[in-house]
Amino acid sequence: MKFVMLLGPQAVGKMTIGQELEQKTGMKLFHNHQTIDLLHPYFDFTKPAHHKLKDLIRREMFKEMAVSDLEGVIFTFLCLFGVEDGGIEFIEETVQLFEDAGAEVFIVELEAELSTRLARNQTENRLLHKFTKRDIAASEANLLETAEQYRTHSLPGELPYPNYLRLDTEGRSPGESAETICRHFNWSTNLVER
Repeated sequence: MKFVMLLGPQAVGKMTIGQELEQKTGMKLFHNHQTIDLLHPYFDFTKPAHHKLKDLIRREMFKEMAVSDLEGVIFTFLCLFGVEDGGIEFIEETVQLFEDAGAEVFIVELEAELSTRLARNQTENRLLHKFTKRDIAASEANLLETAEQYRTHSLPGELPYPNYLRLDTEGRSPGESAETICRHFNWSTNLVER
């Protein structure tokens, strides 16, 4: 079992690169909006129930995935570093859960320029798979607010995991980024070539 966490700010390419990795490796993608969009019609982001249920669903999914016969799991996540309840504890707990089950854990932090992310925020694939992003004006405002108010990338040593990669997706297609990740972790022989 391999557990891959793709981290980064909004519209950096987490889900799309995850989709490419899923095709190349046989691992299953569980992107963060699958829980966000499930709950949003009933409890939006402002409701405590949204965060409570989102975390509960994710943890229960992870518990079952970690002991399943899946080849691996790819999860996407936006962490607000340096903020209480910003997500670093969630990362630590999730990594521990998979490690306790004997999984190999890989952390990939994605980055791209703000202008690139604003353009990617409107891509067809993003809007197809994330209905809460279809209000482009609101989505863009949220992206800009997050960029201005929070730190969405780790500081050196803040994610002290042995299988770690920081990848600039600027100028790379999702497929190229996925290939780079596979090469970095030497997945070409045990996962990509099927």
